[in-house]
Amino acid sequence: MPKLLISLGVILIIAGLVWQVGGRFLSLGRLPGDILIRRENSTFYFPLMTSIVISIVLSVIFYLVGRFR
Repeated sequence: MPKLLISLGVILIIAGLVWQVGGRFLSLGRLPGDILIRRENSTFYFPLMTSIVISIVLSVIFYLVGRFR
């Protein structure tokens, strides 16, 4: 259990750093396929493509962690 928690912490730290630094280059959250509707008094934003990309990346990471465990 301690190894799992340490690994999860390291993965979260790396993801946070990539999100902070890579946000300038990757523009995660503004991908083609994200839904943005702007009206006079409201804005609706649904990150559809961003959710799919994050899901695929996390699936690959969890697959690799499970494979080499």
